[in-house]
Amino acid sequence: MQKKKRITWSYLPVVFFTALFCCILWGSASPAIKIAYDIFEIPQDDTASRIMLAGARFILAGIMTILFGSVLSRRLLRPSRRSLKYVGILSLLQTVGQYFFFFMSLAYISGVRGSIINASGNFLAIVIAAFIFRMEKLTTRKILGCIVGFTGIILILGGFQGMIDGGAVTFKGEGAMLAAALFYAFSSCCIKKFSVYENPVTLSGYQFLLGGFVLYAAGWIMGGELVFRSISCIYNLLYMGFISAGAYTLWGVLLKHNPVSRVSIFGFMNPIMGVLLSAWFLGENNEAFSLNGVLSLMLVAVGIMIVNIDRKKPEEAKEKR
Repeated sequence: MQKKKRITWSYLPVVFFTALFCCILWGSASPAIKIAYDIFEIPQDDTASRIMLAGARFILAGIMTILFGSVLSRRLLRPSRRSLKYVGILSLLQTVGQYFFFFMSLAYISGVRGSIINASGNFLAIVIAAFIFRMEKLTTRKILGCIVGFTGIILILGGFQGMIDGGAVTFKGEGAMLAAALFYAFSSCCIKKFSVYENPVTLSGYQFLLGGFVLYAAGWIMGGELVFRSISCIYNLLYMGFISAGAYTLWGVLLKHNPVSRVSIFGFMNPIMGVLLSAWFLGENNEAFSLNGVLSLMLVAVGIMIVNIDRKKPEEAKEKR
């Protein structure tokens, strides 16, 4: 019997370095957005222009995702008529809801703080999947991972006392990032359900495009404006579009050719890259490498690893090969 040729995307080194590249892209989102506020000269209180910026980013991300996915699939990716409702739901949750709050938050908090708080979406998704969507069981391992991860989130927020006092936590800053994480959690569960009926890359591309148009139109109606003051603005916007398009497309390819747990375990690198890149590009070294910052990041990263560890027995793993 002829041995089946193994797909390149299933080799562990390929999985690791591709996942690392995706996490570097996602981790660079916070510094890229904060840099965009500077070069586009968008003041902290100009919500309308921030929404327009988010919309422009995701219009580009949608076009790029559809293009990349079509090239990889060797056919034009188009959602079926039945999938249009899924695209609409995802665009409201993942792009409009999540990134309205994400872009708002980064106008008021550091990239380091935002990257760590945003990782709470990984743990919120598990709770929502178990109690609202009834998609999976809340095992002891997952509960432990969520506790460890949320401990890191609470620590970066100033601990329980700091949260109660409210001095270091604001709705526009930390509160908005937690809201973005909540929208991410709901959208993650929806993608898991909807991908049974439609290619997840197709769903991502078209929901980015639709959500981007909604955000851009909302910002324009509110009186926002995007002024391209230099060539840097164009480069920045193209890069922000590529962040989502490149990362979601490659992550989708990994998930297609590997067990979910084998890919998702590398999600722990996402907040790490966010913190390191914020320290590098935004000069937030003091917060990134403080005892509180390092401990918070370690707890969040370990929590993500715990909830994604595959505890299947070797015999079960062999059966699935």
